[in-house]
Amino acid sequence: METLQILGWVYLGLSIGVITGVFILGLFQAGRVTALEREINDLEFKNKILRGENKRLSHRGKPVPRKKRNWNKKPVKK
Repeated sequence: METLQILGWVYLGLSIGVITGVFILGLFQAGRVTALEREINDLEFKNKILRGENKRLSHRGKPVPRKKRNWNKKPVKK
């Protein structure tokens, strides 16, 4: 009977310890998660701006064709 009571207290202590540990880790990580989300949003905004700039710079139309060159065949030396 005593061992069952001791195991019950151990089980209760572990349960409370795990719950409080998860709660405390969640509190400490909340600030870090918000900082990482803010950084992700900043990088997505920069990516959006750079894509627009790339599209603006690359949209210039067709290139001008080269002038046609009239090559005269050189006579073969004998």
